[in-house]
Parts: sequence; structure tokens; C-alpha cells
Amino acid sequence: MIGKALGGFIPLLCLIIITISALLGAVTLKKPSFIASYPIIGATFSTTWAWVLIRIIGAAFIWLTWLGIDADEGATGILHMITASDAGGFILSDLLTVLVIIFFLAGLLLPLLLDFGLLEFIGALLTRVMRPLFTIPGRAAVDCITSWIGDGTLGVMLTNNQYISGYYTKREAAVIATTFSAVSITFSIVVLAQVDLMQYFGAYYMLICAIGVACALVLPRIPPLSRKKDEYLIEGSAMPESLPAGYGSVLAYGMDLALRRAGEYRGIRQFLENGLRNAAGMWFGVLPVVMCIGTLALVLANNTPVFDYLGKPFLPLLELLDVPEAAAASKTMIVGFTDMFTPSIIAAGSITSPMTRFIVAVISVTQLIYLSEVGGLVLGSQIPVSLPELFVIFLERTIISLFIAAPAAHLIFS
Repeated sequence: MIGKALGGFIPLLCLIIITISALLGAVTLKKPSFIASYPIIGATFSTTWAWVLIRIIGAAFIWLTWLGIDADEGATGILHMITASDAGGFILSDLLTVLVIIFFLAGLLLPLLLDFGLLEFIGALLTRVMRPLFTIPGRAAVDCITSWIGDGTLGVMLTNNQYISGYYTKREAAVIATTFSAVSITFSIVVLAQVDLMQYFGAYYMLICAIGVACALVLPRIPPLSRKKDEYLIEGSAMPESLPAGYGSVLAYGMDLALRRAGEYRGIRQFLENGLRNAAGMWFGVLPVVMCIGTLALVLANNTPVFDYLGKPFLPLLELLDVPEAAAASKTMIVGFTDMFTPSIIAAGSITSPMTRFIVAVISVTQLIYLSEVGGLVLGSQIPVSLPELFVIFLERTIISLFIAAPAAHLIFS
């Protein structure tokens, strides 16, 4: 609704945001004196030279795409690869225009989750479940619920906020962002509709949930996530793992924590300040990363055989699992690292077996780490996960998903 109301202004807004991010990011590298006077500018734009370079490349890509340079269908060359409708054009028109609205609304609404005791209450109730099963605090359950109802990017935003506030360690933040930032129901429906199998939605989404739980059980216990250190950015903020003396139950403890947290609320000014700070951090820190890395990934996927070659090691596994049209399916396995929709688009156009299209639709959602969205957001945040680590986690999620999705698909389509 908001997108329709603002119409053609949203791509221009994205252009302005990414350009400002690149310019002020470059300026803050020199540590100018005005940063001391306006700390919010330093907090929003200060970063390393490598991330400034990514912001500048993202700005270059969005300007080329906005101006439509060599974007015509008949054009060829490097500029066309960048600005084409299935590369920079897709990132700008179909992705950033959605993310910029999500980030703004989520940034403003995030204080509703953070400032009124919900995380404290849920955390007290679920710590005894989440810690032994998933090695993370109970409050992480809210991250997953937020992703499930809204969008995976919301879960990453919430996780990043909790990490920099001292509620999660480096390891916990990395685990939550890469295993609990689930794809929303809406996106899952879009993927299944793309492969024309909506009649299987019930089995499809139950399978996605089962694989999500399996990944959340396994991945925190193996590298690279298991090697992350349990260190806090800010000491003393995290909740205790056991019930403190003086409380008869976790319910009473959680309610007390929630009431105390709500009692610290300073009014609408605090709400707006925190909300706008959250939105600004996502706008100026993440949108350029998505534009840069997402476009580069799609250029490689659309114009080179890189992902075809990377997918070949999955061919023996797919054949072992007796997946029909295994060769065609193998091409979709790695390309999902670039974008969630690309595997289903390839499957819809090149795979005739309904069972194989179903498997690809499931895998493309449970892989989760897409550079054009969740992966780019993680890289643009302060969550301590590098690009190589994201790729390894992506591979691990893909393998776990295959071992569950393929046998289940055989039962569904038998």
C-alpha cells in the first residue's frame, strides 16, 4: 500500500540514500571534527575503508541502473550485465523498493519489541528450552517469531540491535542471525507459486519448519558457528541463565523483568529517537551492501557458468537421493546464495518433474543466506559473520535441507 502510494519516488529515495551513504562514509574515514558534535552521524556512517568501497560500488551500480545505461533488452556488454532487469534492475526495482519501506517501518516499530519488556518476559520463560536445544538465550525466540510473521530481515535487525546492546554474545548473534531469521510465510508462498505447486502448500510449509528446526539444532554445534567466541560487546546486560533467588517461578521472574523494563520507558521522544536511529542504520548501512553484493551475485549467476560449476558437486548427492532431473536441479543449488527467487525461476523454466520443482522450492527457502537480502543484511550489520563464513553456512544448510527434503518429497509424490 505504501509502495503504491509513493509510486516512482521510492527508487529515487533509494538512490539518494545510497549516494549519501557512499559520500558520508568516505568523508568519515578522515575522522572530521563535526563527528564529535553529531555522534549520530558517526554511528550511522563511520565504517572501514572496505565497507566504504562497497558503498561506493553500490552507489555506482544504482546510478547506472537509475539512468538506464545499456539497460535495453538488445544491449550487450558489461554495463548491460549490471543494469539489466534481472540484475541491477531487479535489485533496485523489486528488492530495494521493498526493503526501504520494511526498514523504515521496522525501525520505528522495533522499540515496541525492545522497550516494553516482551524480550525479557519471553526470555525468562524460554531460556530453559532454547539454551539446551539451540545453545542461545530464550529471548531469541522473538527473533524467529518476528521473521516468521514479518520478514527475515526484521529478525536480523532485531538480532543486531540485541548484539550491540550486550544481550547476545558474538556466537549467539551469529547463530541467531543465520539460523533463526526465517523466511516469512509470504515469501514462501511466492516461491511455491513460481513453480506452480500451490496445492502442496501444507506439506511444503511443514517441511520448511521441520528443516528450520533441524538446522537450528545442528549448525550451532559445528564450525564455523561453533568456533565463535562467547564475548559480549557490552558486559552485564545479558539475562542470568538460572532463576535468581527470591522468585517462585520463571513466570514471576519474567513478569518482574518486563515491568522493570517498561518502567524505564521515557515516552514518545525515546520511541521516535530509537526508531529513527534503527531505520537510519538499516537505510544507510545495509541498502548499499544489498545493491553492491546483490547485483554482483546476479551478474555472475546470469552471465557466467560459475554457479553451474559450483553446483556440480551436488549432482552425486542428488542422484544418491534419487531426485529426478538431477543435473538440472544441481544448477539451482548454489545459485540460491545470490537470491531466493532465482532457483525457483530456473526450476520453473527447465525442470518438468513436479517432485524436483517441489524440492528446489523447499531448498531455496531453507537455504536462508541470500546475498540479495538476509546475507547482505548480515554483512552490513555488526553481527560478526564474514562472507566466506556465510557461504559455508549456506552450504551446510543446503546439505541438511537436501537430506530431509528429498526423502519427504518421495513420500509426498509417491
